[in-house]
Amino acid sequence: MGTVLDSHFLALTAIVTVGYQLLFFIVTALLRFDKVTDFAGSTNFIIIAILTLALKGAWHFRQIVLTVLVVIWGLRLGLFLLMRILQWGEDRRFDKMRDNLGKLAVFWIFQAVWVWSVSLPVTVVNASDRNPSIEARDIIGWIMWLVGICIEATADQQKLAFKNSASNRGRWCDVGVWKYSRHPNYFGELFLWWGVFVASTPVLSGAEWFVILGPIFLTLLLLFVSGIPLLESSADKRYGQLEEYRVYKNTTSPLIPIPTAVYGALPAWFKLAFLLELPLYNPGPGGDPIS
Repeated sequence: MGTVLDSHFLALTAIVTVGYQLLFFIVTALLRFDKVTDFAGSTNFIIIAILTLALKGAWHFRQIVLTVLVVIWGLRLGLFLLMRILQWGEDRRFDKMRDNLGKLAVFWIFQAVWVWSVSLPVTVVNASDRNPSIEARDIIGWIMWLVGICIEATADQQKLAFKNSASNRGRWCDVGVWKYSRHPNYFGELFLWWGVFVASTPVLSGAEWFVILGPIFLTLLLLFVSGIPLLESSADKRYGQLEEYRVYKNTTSPLIPIPTAVYGALPAWFKLAFLLELPLYNPGPGGDPIS
């Protein structure tokens, strides 16, 4: 069907993303209804993937596979988050935003940037005329996606079940995959999106390699901004005085799933250098979770 606005659909997907997120921002701001925020983000990925695939009209096997992977991820995450927030009743992230239009706008801007940038590998692949034979990088990327979504989905379901049990009130989730990582859902999300990037590389040429900025942006966002730092700070405030929690935090990897016996025995410098146990997550004296 040709191209729209630019040969890689970058302007088109930016316009669609801004428009879609603006619509939900208006709904949230006017109706003070924040139950659809995560749903708006995940479904935006689906729209971009399907739209670029259909507009290009090439229907190469690699394009179809990557589009299907994004759609599966978006539907799974979007429906899970929507059902969860409808069950819980409110999104605590917005407690300080509902009456502050500026802060609310910043959130939606970040969400739009997140959607557009992380979608870059699929956007560029779907816009490409190149169709090299399937190779090892494709398979590796697809396997990474499969491992990542399995870990993310498992972690989400295990934590939801844990939180829904009255006997676990006042406790942090340390069951299932949460025994081996303090944030296994984030590990799964990062792993699957890096897998999408790896699977896109056989098509990339020249400046198109800039799509690596997508998974890099997601990694920086979860490691340093809105992901792990916020949850670590919240957990420290709630449980930091408990010795059992301190033991859990000291023996459990922040991101990469590792047996606690192994992680607990590793030196602090190794955890920092290779396993992302950043000082940001342990702001207290001597790396203590309490500041």
